[in-house]
Amino acid sequence: MKSLRTEEHHIHFIGVGGIGMSALALILFKRGYSVSGSDQQSSHSLKCLSDQGVKIFDQQNESNITHICKNNRLNPIVVLSTAIPSNNQELQAAKQANLEIWHRSDLLAALIHKQPTIAIAGSHGKTTTSTIITTLLALSGRDPTAVIGGLVPHYKSNGHAGQGKLLIAEADESDGSLIKFDPELGVITNLELDHTDHYPNLETLISTMQIFRQRSKRTLANYDCPNLRKNFKASAWWSVKTYQGVDFAALPVKFDGNETVAMIYEKEKLIGKITLPLAGIHNLSNSIAAIGACRMEGMSFEELKKYMPFVQAPSRRFELRGNWKGRQIIDDYAHHPSEISATIARARLMVKSNPNDLTKENKRLVVVFQPHRYSRTKNFLNDFAKSLGKADLVLLAPLYEAGEKPIQGINNKSLAIAMKKYHVNVPVLVSDSLDHLTILVKENTLENDLIISMGAGDINSLWQRLQNKYNENNLPSSNIAA
Repeated sequence: MKSLRTEEHHIHFIGVGGIGMSALALILFKRGYSVSGSDQQSSHSLKCLSDQGVKIFDQQNESNITHICKNNRLNPIVVLSTAIPSNNQELQAAKQANLEIWHRSDLLAALIHKQPTIAIAGSHGKTTTSTIITTLLALSGRDPTAVIGGLVPHYKSNGHAGQGKLLIAEADESDGSLIKFDPELGVITNLELDHTDHYPNLETLISTMQIFRQRSKRTLANYDCPNLRKNFKASAWWSVKTYQGVDFAALPVKFDGNETVAMIYEKEKLIGKITLPLAGIHNLSNSIAAIGACRMEGMSFEELKKYMPFVQAPSRRFELRGNWKGRQIIDDYAHHPSEISATIARARLMVKSNPNDLTKENKRLVVVFQPHRYSRTKNFLNDFAKSLGKADLVLLAPLYEAGEKPIQGINNKSLAIAMKKYHVNVPVLVSDSLDHLTILVKENTLENDLIISMGAGDINSLWQRLQNKYNENNLPSSNIAA
């Protein structure tokens, strides 16, 4: 296991603005380490690091490494993520200088090894589940350290250097690096094939997750997921469908666009009713996973019931950006067919119940979707087409490459063609740029439409683009939990 010492090492992050990298940089800086980083794109995370006093380079080139070696008496360790290509100039300079180079997972593994950790893994719901666990522990005064793949509203940050005993870490399976972690408790939310650039098939993903399970001292898993139930042995299980044969269950008694009310069972015994300020069956599953994890770490049900109403979803998880010309604009990170289906189902609850956040009844559900990665789009083309067709109108942004090379015949037009095979009556419009997409939104949506921008790329800029291009007395931005 690699180790760090504040008195010995300077930590430099290439691509420090990344959601996982910035959290680690902030925690190390708060713990007294000498930290610097580079990134070519400005972001909220970069500003927060800079405001704290972290040295930020706005380019990624050789001079950064020269500066670090010349101006630090400590031994530099260079940290990078899978997103950094091997031909990156700064990385090449670090290799030429014979600096120690770590993957971000090596750094997270070192932190996990130092203190008791709840690590949350799985195909979907990791960030939301991690955020709920972190928030409940924080509100109860346990002050956990947190490394999360999204902005935690309670901290207004994706990273927090807590004084409590626990570390809450999101364990990303996308590149297989989670097999380095040895948490006290491993939580597995669900399992289905994704990240096909790394996993050729479901069996490979299952094998990787099995190693994570074996390295976890205890595991808590989703009984409702067939792939988990069939292939895994867990210390404890949760469900939102049954209380029989599981350790933790949340059976819904009320669903609407604002909240969920559920009866909570523990080892088949009803222990009480709880109100969650999150809508949708997927968020009920995320919530009972968090409740189960907190119970396994010693929180009382009374504490959980007291603090759950104050939980908020992380950023970009059904985040209400504001009102534009009578249309509610919501941004969501969904970029897998299952996530799209869950987000649309949650939106239908919102339209149906017409909660107080909406001034008028929504008439249509409009999805503005940005395909993410050529490999994912190719492998799930028909599944994307089926999921998106549950909307009333679909606008497709150009595909976000995420560093991948193009695959012939795979783009937003091929997705539109696939949609027409399954949903001939659902209008689909294709854009050739984000500026063109903004025009399509203006020309093809109506007052009282509920518009959801979806994707893991830069589709989250839609709200700001609408404001910049067609600014007409917009209401202030606000957030609602989901």
